[in-house]
Amino acid sequence: MANKACRRLGYAFPIHGWLAQSAERLTQAVGRLTLTADPDIVLMMENTVIEPPLHVVTGAFGYSGRYIAERLLEAGVRVRTITNSTDRASPLHGRIEAHPFHFDHPARLVESLRGTSVLYNTYWVRFNTRDFQHAAAVQNTLALFRAAREAGVERVVHVSITNPSEDSPLEYFRGKAVLERALTESGMSYAILRPTVLFGEEDILINNIAWLLRRLPLFGVFGAGDYRLQPIFVDDLAQLAVAQGRSRTNAIIDAIGPETFTYRQLVRTIGEAIGKPRPIISVPPTLGYGIAWVLGQFLGDVLITKPEIEGLMADLLFVQSPPVGATKLSQWARAHSSTLGRRYASELARRRDRRQEYRASS
Repeated sequence: MANKACRRLGYAFPIHGWLAQSAERLTQAVGRLTLTADPDIVLMMENTVIEPPLHVVTGAFGYSGRYIAERLLEAGVRVRTITNSTDRASPLHGRIEAHPFHFDHPARLVESLRGTSVLYNTYWVRFNTRDFQHAAAVQNTLALFRAAREAGVERVVHVSITNPSEDSPLEYFRGKAVLERALTESGMSYAILRPTVLFGEEDILINNIAWLLRRLPLFGVFGAGDYRLQPIFVDDLAQLAVAQGRSRTNAIIDAIGPETFTYRQLVRTIGEAIGKPRPIISVPPTLGYGIAWVLGQFLGDVLITKPEIEGLMADLLFVQSPPVGATKLSQWARAHSSTLGRRYASELARRRDRRQEYRASS
């Protein structure tokens, strides 16, 4: 019935949830009016084009935002991105609208969100540097939420982190908690997704563990390496985000994958998948950080930070929740064994070069 309705209305977009429902409702209305209304009105309604809803994704030319945008395009909605990298090379150019972030111009930011049905927020920074800081990311995101509310955005799907707390000594987790509270108190419908570690072809963490395993005779883990992670495939997160964009029920979801690893197990799993099993040794966290810092100087990047080590060892990337992702990292790594870790993926290079495409690192 929905497909027939859309054909009758001359609508060329794919037939998915919102569209099928809209077409069916319009067809029923036309049918009722046919019995009672002026023929000119009926003709006008039959020629009505249904405007697809506008969904806005932050950072759609980047990593997780790209997967969300692609899923939305498959669903037949109109997609816009707001980003710091409007000129970044991406296969999405020409398929979605691109607007710059206007954090310093609230009125412009509001206009870039005007008419939006759902906002998907992936904006954040991983660590503090001279060029970007957690504190600025928090203030920018608060400005984004205010603009969304003023623009009349119906729902916000926000990517957070597991175990956020405003009492956390770690700025990353504390900032995420501040933003969660702001969103829940905003009056907008919301879904908060709390992933731990993402993996996928453009990934950094999993790829760079593999890169190190391909080049070093052994691998050091901080302390015992018994702290846990629950990685989720980036496209599984995207599917969850889009599904939550269709809902209007407020939700906070631990967005974790189907496998739980200790850090030591994670390294072993990646090494076995790429055919480079290495001896895994325990090193004091301070020493491990020092080695990572030296490697970072050679690579012109930041491999890991002290707060990230503290968050790992505090088990903050583990929750007692059922998985929402279906893709297993162990299977994915084996399927990508020929490319995983072949190239180093630089966090700083991605942040500083706003034109280079996020290339697959595996």
